[in-house]
Amino acid sequence: MDLTALLVGLVIGALVGGLLAWLLARSSLLARSAGAEAERDVLRERVRDLEAARDVDDTTATLLAPLRDTIGRVERQVGALERDRSLQFGQLGERLTEVSRSTESLRSETATLATALNASTVRGAWGEVQLRRVLELSGLIARCDFDEQVTSVSRHGATVRPDAVVNLPGSRHVVVDSKAPMAHFLQAHGETVSEVERAELLAAHATALRRHVEGLAAKAYWTAFTRSPEVVICFVPGEAILATALADDPGLYEHALSRNVVLASPGTLFAVLRTIGAIWQQDAIEQNARELLAIGQDLYARLTTLGGHVTTMGQSLSRSVEQYNKFVGTLESRVLVTARRMHELHLTSERPPSLTPLEVAPRSPSAAELTDDLGRSARDDAFLDEVMGSGRHRGLPAAGTADGTAG
Repeated sequence: MDLTALLVGLVIGALVGGLLAWLLARSSLLARSAGAEAERDVLRERVRDLEAARDVDDTTATLLAPLRDTIGRVERQVGALERDRSLQFGQLGERLTEVSRSTESLRSETATLATALNASTVRGAWGEVQLRRVLELSGLIARCDFDEQVTSVSRHGATVRPDAVVNLPGSRHVVVDSKAPMAHFLQAHGETVSEVERAELLAAHATALRRHVEGLAAKAYWTAFTRSPEVVICFVPGEAILATALADDPGLYEHALSRNVVLASPGTLFAVLRTIGAIWQQDAIEQNARELLAIGQDLYARLTTLGGHVTTMGQSLSRSVEQYNKFVGTLESRVLVTARRMHELHLTSERPPSLTPLEVAPRSPSAAELTDDLGRSARDDAFLDEVMGSGRHRGLPAAGTADGTAG
């Protein structure tokens, strides 16, 4: 009994244990199944989301395709621009290097020129060259409209030789002398000059130009040339040179005018010379006009003389026509009458010719230009002859004869 009960108990315990194990396994399987189903649902949702995202990505990719192409073209253009920029920057660097070398060369040449211009002889030659260029640019011709380095004697008995003498119509002259005070001017524009030193140098520059004005006024160039205005033009071969002096000494220009000296820069002298050229042209026009007037007056006088000759010739022709008509009248009334009688008596076979007086008379001149020297009565007679001649063409008898045969 005890063994049987034990066996039964073991069997029952085994069955209960198996049942419990089965129940545990079933619950575990159910739990795992539920988890798998939940995971499956989650995965399914994720698949749907991924599919939806893929569709959205496809749509976005389709929409962004033109933009991608545009971005690609922009990238290519940016690349080309970058290459061009690199090339241009390289060329610009080369140009800047060339400009730097040119600047250095120009600085060296400028320093050389400034050094050369510090010599008074070089400055004088440069001023004369500038003066000659302005004279030629204004249209004046050397040794015709102006002369250079003309030597003459002033009223003080001193020998003067201005740089140029400009000729004017009527044997008049304008004296031009070049002055180039540049020593202090060049020093004042140095790089190492202070403001105080620059002001002192510019004041010295204005003073030097004032001394040149006094020197020209003392020479009295205008007294050495006949019919020359009492003035001499002081040519300063640089706008900045004259402007700097006038800026430092504003009363210099008026002082020069009071001393019969005109300060002129290249632009001012060019305007004056162009005015002189215009005066020459006007003088040539006036001379041509005077010659034409003389020729016209001579022609008018010759026409008047010719008119007298024409009138005399017309009167001679009128008398010749008148004599011819008298001859025809006598022939008709005295000779041809007998010839016709002979024809009527059949003594001749041909009839005598019939003669007619001339009815055309020479036209007398009536224009005042051709009859001024004939007097009032002669002009009236010429006018009457013309009127009667025109009436004769219409069949009216001419004045002067009873039978209308007069010319």
